[in-house]
Amino acid sequence: MMTLEDYALDVNKTIDEIKALCDKIGINYEDENSLLNETDIILLDNEQQDEEDYVTTGDEDALEEQRLEEEVEDIAEELALDTKFDLDNSSSFEKVKPKVVKKTDNNKKDFLKERKKMYKNREKLQSNEQVQDENVILYKEGMNVSELAALLEVAPVELVKKLMTLGVMANINQAIDYDTAEIIVTDYNKTLKKEETADISNFENFEIEDREEDLVERPPVVTIMGHVDHGKTSLLDAIRKTDVVSGEAGGITQAIGAYSVKYNDKKLTFIDTPGHAAFTEMRARGASITDIVIIIVAADDGIMPQTREAIDHAKAAGCPIIVAINKIDKPEANVDRVMTGLVENGLTPEAWGGDIIVNQISAKTGVGINELLENILLVAEMESLKANPNRYATGAVIESKKDSKIGSVATLLIQNGTLRLGDPIVIGNYFGKVRTLKNDKGQNIVEAKPSTPVEVTGISEVPSAGDKFMAFESEKQAKQIAEERTLRSKASDTNFSSMTLDDLFGQIQEGVKEINVVLKADVNGSLEAVKNALEKIDVEGVKVKVIRSAVGAITESDIVLASASKALIIGFNVRGSGKTLDTAKEYGITIKTYDIIYKVVEDMEAAMKGMLDPEFEEKVLGTLEIRQIFKFSKVGLIAGCHVTSGIVKNGQKARIIRDDVVVYNGSIKTLQREKDQVKEVKKDMDCGLTLENCQDYKENDIIEVYELVEIKR
Repeated sequence: MMTLEDYALDVNKTIDEIKALCDKIGINYEDENSLLNETDIILLDNEQQDEEDYVTTGDEDALEEQRLEEEVEDIAEELALDTKFDLDNSSSFEKVKPKVVKKTDNNKKDFLKERKKMYKNREKLQSNEQVQDENVILYKEGMNVSELAALLEVAPVELVKKLMTLGVMANINQAIDYDTAEIIVTDYNKTLKKEETADISNFENFEIEDREEDLVERPPVVTIMGHVDHGKTSLLDAIRKTDVVSGEAGGITQAIGAYSVKYNDKKLTFIDTPGHAAFTEMRARGASITDIVIIIVAADDGIMPQTREAIDHAKAAGCPIIVAINKIDKPEANVDRVMTGLVENGLTPEAWGGDIIVNQISAKTGVGINELLENILLVAEMESLKANPNRYATGAVIESKKDSKIGSVATLLIQNGTLRLGDPIVIGNYFGKVRTLKNDKGQNIVEAKPSTPVEVTGISEVPSAGDKFMAFESEKQAKQIAEERTLRSKASDTNFSSMTLDDLFGQIQEGVKEINVVLKADVNGSLEAVKNALEKIDVEGVKVKVIRSAVGAITESDIVLASASKALIIGFNVRGSGKTLDTAKEYGITIKTYDIIYKVVEDMEAAMKGMLDPEFEEKVLGTLEIRQIFKFSKVGLIAGCHVTSGIVKNGQKARIIRDDVVVYNGSIKTLQREKDQVKEVKKDMDCGLTLENCQDYKENDIIEVYELVEIKR
């Protein structure tokens, strides 16, 4: 400890300058004789070093930090966010009317101060455990005199004097090399040990050991699993009081969704995994990031194949399991049969002498929902789920996609730390900077803490679902790590990427037939699921080989590859442009499009068995472009269109294509010219139309009208 006056003399500053620094960083004092503890001294040293770096040296890291803080302010202003939030509550935020936020805003200062605090107290990623022996001092690369003094529990000035006796002239902010530090440490009858740092580029392969005092309670992450149509999404709807089912193709969940809800003032995060067998891998990914698994079983169906798969994944993940027996309101419900099935699959209910919590519920009527939530909270309490919010965020990608207007979008689950606006981030092999943060309700937020699902923009490319991510201190550091990971990834694929098409697709092994497939989908989750489902098909020695799988519309390069490898192209919720389809026809390439996973599998299996009879192909009859949207109180929205090709007739099959992705598939309900209802509209004419059960129209959308024509064999 030393007085303000002693410290001022030590760092060649005036008393007034030191007082100003104390005021700036919040150190209390009365006069020049007030004592500074070691923490105060370190904070003062750090603040002075920052100013020196920025003003005199132009240090790159200091400049980067300054730029980052300014960018965070700009983002907050652009999004019209009030940065007044509770640092202990990740969900605490408030949207306000657009306004200019002054740089002197105390709330914003608090926000930036918290970011800076994270910089100053960032974790060193270590492969070895922290040294526990009080006689052993851990040397960290770049350690300065002040930091060493703090570890030795002596005044920094004392070390400066010892260094002078060794012929080393240094101030308290100067770095000290290992050999010199070892001499100093030995003088205090202690041992110096070098810190062994882990390869930070392999951040998914290690865990940071947090101090117990830094850990706080976090919400549980709950994954809902079960057989198709057993009520998983309906259960979540009952909990969230929303309706997701109606907007999904075929009534089946097609991608992983994550949602935060509150019950009894406790926050819970739910991950809704699709129930069809094709999504086995998606369920496995869900189990790997979850704390608790809910196995939902319909009381009228009992244990089904995908139920067993869900149980296996939950067991493999080592997660606590809660069983929810749904649809108990149905007359044909048989709870005892379900209980027997659970025992047969290694889950013995508590009521039968086991350790598995079983709740009887009805997602339709709401019976048993509260009891289920209470049991989730009870299990979470027993598991003692904790995380450290005061470090850089880590977690996993739940879902990802490409948006034509805002670029790559990723849904992330924060597993530890805090993710903030402006944070440099590495996801998989891709670098980014958090441009926007949105919660599960689509609202802009300024930060996200552990167990929070968020949608993030600002990533250079679309990451893969299941990829790990980590936020970093500086943009420079994040870019470097992303580059290292990319190089390592390319090195591991050298043999593959250097092969020619002839080498790559080669000769088919004798006695084994393969159907080559180029697969395109709208999001990574669906892409992964369809790919794995196809590759598992094995009909009498005939297998499917996916030679390319990617997110996005079907392109001409896909056509070229399919032609070179004699492949079939499958699009899931995506299509190609008119030019692409023309190229496919020219090359004689078959394109099959789907919006329900099991139809893909069924068609492929039937084709491989020679049972696909009859076969149909789509014939596009005309196209329209939506130019304007009209709203009428009685009929709702009407799309004002221009026919760009062909003839459009009332009642025809139609689909809406938005950025090469199919967002609606149905039929024309009404067709009119001026104020008159008409049966058809020809090319270059304007018209108004409505589609069956559709109110989602946007300007520049393309509407295709088509028919299915049977192919004669």
